[in-house]
Amino acid sequence: MTYQSNIKRFFDGFNIVIFTLILLFLYIPILILIIYSFNDSKIISGWSGFTFKYYKILWENENLKNAFLNSLLVASISTIISTTIGLITALGLENRYFKAKKFIQGIIFLPLVMPDILMGISIAMLFSFLRFPMGRMTVIIAHITFCVSYTIIVIQSRLKGFDHTLQEAAMDLGANKTKFFWKVKFPIILPGILAAALLAFTLSLDDFIITFFSTGRGFNTLPIYVESAIRRGSVTTINALSTIMILLTLFITIISKPIRKMII
Repeated sequence: MTYQSNIKRFFDGFNIVIFTLILLFLYIPILILIIYSFNDSKIISGWSGFTFKYYKILWENENLKNAFLNSLLVASISTIISTTIGLITALGLENRYFKAKKFIQGIIFLPLVMPDILMGISIAMLFSFLRFPMGRMTVIIAHITFCVSYTIIVIQSRLKGFDHTLQEAAMDLGANKTKFFWKVKFPIILPGILAAALLAFTLSLDDFIITFFSTGRGFNTLPIYVESAIRRGSVTTINALSTIMILLTLFITIISKPIRKMII
C-alpha cells in the first residue's frame, strides 16, 4: 500500500511539474511582450527605459484606427450573417427525412479541413474570374464563407441534446410551431447560438490568410495592418497594440461568465 501511494505521489508531482512548464511556455512570451511594450527602444535588443510613448503613438495613429474599425465592421457583419445561415441550416438538417443530409454535412466540414491558404487562393481566383472589385465586400463574403461551417457545427451540437417531446407537449397545450420555436426551442438553443456567434466573431477578427487574398488596395483589417507594421520594423508599437488586445480579451472573459449564467 505504501509503495502504491508513493508511486501515486510521484506521478501527481510529475503531472504538476509538466503542467507548470506548459503554462510557463505559453505565458512567459506574453509577459515578455507586455513588459517590452513599455520599452523605450525601437528595436527589441535590450531595455532602454520605461515609457508610455508607444501607447500614445497608437492612439494618434489614424491608419491603425481605420484598420481596427474595418476589422470590427467585417467581423460584426460576417458574424450576423453566418450565424443566421448556420441557425437555418442546422434546423433544416434536423429533418431525418432530408435525403441530401450526408452530402451537405460533407460540404459543411470541407472548409474545416481545407488549408486556409488553399481557401484564400480559391476565393481570390473566384473574385478575379467574376471581375468583382476587391475590397470591403469581398472580405465580408470570404469571412462569411469560412465562418458558416463553424456556426452550423456549434449550433448542431446544441440541437443534438434537444428534447423533441417538448414540441408534442407544447402542441397539446395549443401552441403552433411558430410559437413553440420562439417560446420554447429558441431560448433553449440560445447559448449555442451565442457560442457560434462568438466563435465566428473571433475567427473573423483574427483571420489573416483569407483576408490577405480577398482584400484590395486601400482596405486593411487589423491583422493585415499588424503584418505590414512588423515588416516595416514597428515591433514595439505592435507590442503595445498586442498588450491592449490581451487586456481586452481578459476583460471580455471575465464579464462573459456572469452574462452566460444569466442567459442559461
